[in-house]
Amino acid sequence: MLYEFIATMAAGFGLAGVALIITHLSKLAGKKPPKGLVPLFAAIGIFAFQIHQEYNWYDQQAEQLPEGVTVVKTVEETAWFRPWSYIKPQIVRFMAVDSGQARARIDNQNMYLVNLYLFERRMSVKQIPQVIDCATPARADYVLPAADSTLSIDEHINQTTKWHPLATDEPLYISVCTNKA
Repeated sequence: MLYEFIATMAAGFGLAGVALIITHLSKLAGKKPPKGLVPLFAAIGIFAFQIHQEYNWYDQQAEQLPEGVTVVKTVEETAWFRPWSYIKPQIVRFMAVDSGQARARIDNQNMYLVNLYLFERRMSVKQIPQVIDCATPARADYVLPAADSTLSIDEHINQTTKWHPLATDEPLYISVCTNKA
């Protein structure tokens, strides 16, 4: 975030410098330059860089994902205070799954424990362990059993998790279940 702030200020100062050059050249030509040219160019530089970053942060994050981590969902939004987003909605969040590190249960090879990662612009990445049942198909949040629990893993999963149906054409199912088959 600090680097983005520094880059934003550099873009503003850079275009303000261009405006100063234009102002100087117009004075040499004997013409009077507009009064607000320097602040206008600085504002254009700041806004242009921020808009560029808003549209490119997803690509930058997706490129940095390690091998085996795939994007399974993106969320695009528009906002009234970002009128340019009505022309092209921007991706503000996305979800990735670490299917490369998916672990199958020893007693049930159709059930995998995977990590989902939730990315949002200017927010920390959230990791959510998920149980994916490829036979049903369904998914559930994985809750670690307590140390003093007397339940078996199956009993623990069945009693502590709420299963959500998962369509076989969803990218999460395809990434975890069809690539492991």
